Amino acid sequence: MMSYKFGLDEMDTKIQILKEEFQHIHDYNPIEHTKTRLKSPESIFKKITRKNIDFNLESIEHAIRDIAGIRIVCSFISDIYIISDLLQNQKDVTVVECKDYIKNPKPNGYQSLHLIVKIPVYLSDQMKEVYVEIQIRTVAMDFWASLEHKIFYKYSKNVPEDLTKELKFTATVASELDYRMEKLHKEINKLKESEANEFDLLHSELNNEKYYIPIALLESFLGKE
Repeated sequence: MMSYKFGLDEMDTKIQILKEEFQHIHDYNPIEHTKTRLKSPESIFKKITRKNIDFNLESIEHAIRDIAGIRIVCSFISDIYIISDLLQNQKDVTVVECKDYIKNPKPNGYQSLHLIVKIPVYLSDQMKEVYVEIQIRTVAMDFWASLEHKIFYKYSKNVPEDLTKELKFTATVASELDYRMEKLHKEINKLKESEANEFDLLHSELNNEKYYIPIALLESFLGKE
C-alpha cells in the first residue's frame, strides 16, 4: 500500500507541475481540481473475491490496476485531451490502457477519459512500477457521475427502464451543457484576440500583475515616430 501511495504522490506532483507551467505559459488553467484516493484493504479484498483472483501479491498487483486513483476535473472537453496528451508524453509514464467514455459513453450515459498508467517508484533498495488509474472529466461530467453514484449507492437490483432512460437523458443534458460552454469559451477568446490586435497591445508584468500597454503609447514616450 505504501508503494501505491508513493506512486500516487508522484503522479499528483506531475499534474501540479503541468498545471502551474500551463498557467505560466498560456495564462490559463485547464484544471479545476484534482482528487486522489487509495482503495482500502477491505475494498481490495472484495474485488479479489468478486473477480476470483488468486490470493497472492503478484496476482493482485497484476490484476487490480485501480488501487491508486486520481481524478482530474477540467473546465472544458478540449482540456481533457490536452491534459491526457501532456501526461502521456512524460517519459517515465507508461500508458497501459486508455478508455474514452467521452467519444463512446457507457450505456447509462457516463462520460470520462480513463487512463491506466505505470509509474516508477524509487524505494531505498529497489525500483518498483505501480499502476495508477487516472480519470479525466469536466465539471459537468463529474457532477453527473457523483450524483449518479449517490442515487444508486448500495442499490443492487436492476434499475427500472424508465429510470434508466431518465438517467441517460440527464447525461445528455450535461453533455450538451459542456459543448455550449466550450463554444462560448471559444467565441470569447476570439473576441479577446480581436480586441488585442485592434489596440496592438504589448504585454507586461509588474508585481505579478499583468498589464497591456498600447505600443503606440509606449513609442510616444520613447520619442519614436
